[in-house]
Amino acid sequence: MSVLLVGISHRSAPVSVLERVAVGETDRPKLLDRLLHSSHVSEAMLVSTCNRVEIYAVVDAFHGALGDISELLGEHSGLGATELTRHLYVRYSEAAVEHLFAVASGLDSMVVGEQQILGQIRSAYAASDTHEAAGRAIHELAQQALRVGKRVHSETGIDSAGASVVSVALDRAAGLLGEDPAVSSLAGRTAVVLGAGAMGGLAVAHLIRASIGKVVVVNRTTERARRLAETAAEAGVGADVVELERLPHALRDADVLVTCTGAVGTVVGVGEVHVGLTGRDSGRPLVICDLGLPRDVDHAVAGLPGVHILDMESLQRDPGAGAAATDAAAARAIVADELAGYLTGQRMAEVTPTVTALRRRAAEVVQGELLRLDSRLPELGDAERDEVARTVRRVVDKLLHAPTVRVKQLATTPGGDSYAEALRELFELTPGVTTAVAAPMESGAAAEDPEDFTVDGPTHVSGLTADGGEGERR
Repeated sequence: MSVLLVGISHRSAPVSVLERVAVGETDRPKLLDRLLHSSHVSEAMLVSTCNRVEIYAVVDAFHGALGDISELLGEHSGLGATELTRHLYVRYSEAAVEHLFAVASGLDSMVVGEQQILGQIRSAYAASDTHEAAGRAIHELAQQALRVGKRVHSETGIDSAGASVVSVALDRAAGLLGEDPAVSSLAGRTAVVLGAGAMGGLAVAHLIRASIGKVVVVNRTTERARRLAETAAEAGVGADVVELERLPHALRDADVLVTCTGAVGTVVGVGEVHVGLTGRDSGRPLVICDLGLPRDVDHAVAGLPGVHILDMESLQRDPGAGAAATDAAAARAIVADELAGYLTGQRMAEVTPTVTALRRRAAEVVQGELLRLDSRLPELGDAERDEVARTVRRVVDKLLHAPTVRVKQLATTPGGDSYAEALRELFELTPGVTTAVAAPMESGAAAEDPEDFTVDGPTHVSGLTADGGEGERR
């Protein structure tokens, strides 16, 4: 079995399409269940963030699983096959693993180096585990991806250019609010944060560091909003909590509105913002940072006088969304190193069942011959019998030692699985026996050659754009 990735992100699709494909937390269990009901999928993990939806599946057949996953995404988004597939990207086997490592490292994020993705991958794995969609392969893949991401952030300065989309959005908002174009400061101003989840918490943290004068937290659940407001208050910032119905009132004194609800559909309409603008100084702007996906704010709000909207689509074009080239290169080097180590481990794990089966076969032969010896020489004493048994086992162990060690070493080389296949053929170790001894780890080996689907440039696989490694990531 191998890992298949089918995804869509800010790099492959416009925001309008991403909004349609976005998966809310309430939808995730249903989609995971549908994936597991596919005859080609045995494990699955669904990563859904503000700018990507990616399905990592352990599959036994490339084309069958690809068709099932594409159909599922099409039904969920309501998009036609042609419209959806032109925005999807596909990774298979080693390329799928490499992509997840790059994603976990922040190399594929809108703001290169942002660290939120680590928590989002952790949540995706936890959801798969909770809904019994994660087995051994997904568990080890997700855990290794998290370790790679942590290593990149600890050993490089990739996150120095901006910790998240929030920081870029607020930097631009500060520039729009400054009377002097050269001034970029939120000091002393009032910000409304709509949404008290992870993104909302990050927004409040950045606002505190920017010396914001007051933070008003708006959320459907006032308890979560209150905890976030308390965080701001503890940092010496004026803080208040407002119910969602009172949002227009909160906007009257606001300079910045940050929305990050994760809701499906519009949360802030023209009416709410129009009421909020009533009574404000005519020359006082309102900057709205719409970080929701789908969008939280109605498109028509941008037409109101004095309102500036910064959404995900505009943030994609921000020059501050990249890390220094040297840090990005260092991060990619770590990803390559970790990928090589991971694949080596997987290939060695694949050959282990064959080695185990071989040793078990040898042990059975030794045991059978010792039983025959007992029947032919019943007068043999216990001491002599034990010495014969030890001698025979030592001979067998010495004969098997070199080939079993060597086959593990050869398994890490290109085409290394052929050596394990040779052992199975020579010693009549059937696949069923091998599997029964110890289940192999899923990795590059599969019924269909993964090299057919790992490419250097764009190609099309079953109508889907599939890019190899570097092609799609940067």
